[in-house]
Amino acid sequence: KSHEELLIPSTPCRAKTNVMFLKTHKTASSTVLNIMFRFAERYNLTVALPAGQLVHLGYPKTFLASFVEEFQAIGQNYNIMCNHLRFNSSEVQKVMAANAFYFSILRNPIPLLESSYVYYKDSAPAFRISKDVNEYLASPMKYYHPEDYKQNIYARNIMWFDFGYNNNAQNNKKYIQAVLKEIEQNFHLILIADYFDESMILLKHILCWDLDDVIYFKLNSRSQDTVQTLTLKSKEQIKAWCSLDWKLYLHFNQSFWRRIEETIGFEKLEKEVNHLRMRQKELMETCLSDQEAVGKDHIKNKALLPFQSGATDILGYNLKEDLDNRTLRTCQKMVMPELQYTSYLYAVQHPHKKRKQLGLPLPWTSFQEK
Repeated sequence: KSHEELLIPSTPCRAKTNVMFLKTHKTASSTVLNIMFRFAERYNLTVALPAGQLVHLGYPKTFLASFVEEFQAIGQNYNIMCNHLRFNSSEVQKVMAANAFYFSILRNPIPLLESSYVYYKDSAPAFRISKDVNEYLASPMKYYHPEDYKQNIYARNIMWFDFGYNNNAQNNKKYIQAVLKEIEQNFHLILIADYFDESMILLKHILCWDLDDVIYFKLNSRSQDTVQTLTLKSKEQIKAWCSLDWKLYLHFNQSFWRRIEETIGFEKLEKEVNHLRMRQKELMETCLSDQEAVGKDHIKNKALLPFQSGATDILGYNLKEDLDNRTLRTCQKMVMPELQYTSYLYAVQHPHKKRKQLGLPLPWTSFQEK
């Protein structure tokens, strides 16, 4: 190749900055939200944040544009949207730019249901009245009462529900095909939580972002001792009980690997995943005093304590004490839990509005740009 040709990158591209992420439940989506928030701050972008004292965009109600703070004033000029909402294409389009990139993330419904069970044990009646996840799955209809369907969304086909569909719909082939087709029309990309690092590399390529834009510390995960072991019978039962989610997952797991092959190729993927993990390890060594996530009782700075739910112990991080200001800010943002980060951005973006009351000590002073 001539000297000139070598200077031209093979695929010049510009980072996409209008991005809508549908945040599904128990799918590593809090980690993606943190990535999105940090990206928004890096490029000084406007985030569609929950209005008033809301911490979600109206969830579990079907999304309306009015759930976004200052929607009347800002209109279709938001760049980033990523807080929990129940998808509703026409209303989301009122908020996002016409050229916005839409993506979401799915997880294998088998580990997903176990995770939901423990996390939502106290809030979903079907979970509350059963002894454990295996007892629940042995005869779900014994605990899952149709009249409680609004409280029981986490107990059956939660991903299907998050995408805006009826999670109690019949397992009808034609209906499922129609929904899958509609999701493909509404979303440019569906990631797979079970292959999170591979997902981040694919996202980076498709959005034309830098590696540092998709580096993350795993957020909102729980301690291993709260995991309930599913029997083989329970695992099979999940495929039938959550058959809509199962079909959704199988379909998009296939298209995910197809996209990887078309976009990056497996050899390059492996190299980049290793690179991502190396960079993550470097950052953990720079930022963290414990080199790993710690249980809720071991988090020293209570302003960095994640929201606790059900029978879980949601892990968080302790930062090193002697970090210089710039490093401290980077590290704080990497470990900032969802609710704190949402209310922090809200205070920055809407300084004249009353701050969100989270009932948590808020790290305002240390997070405000110095």
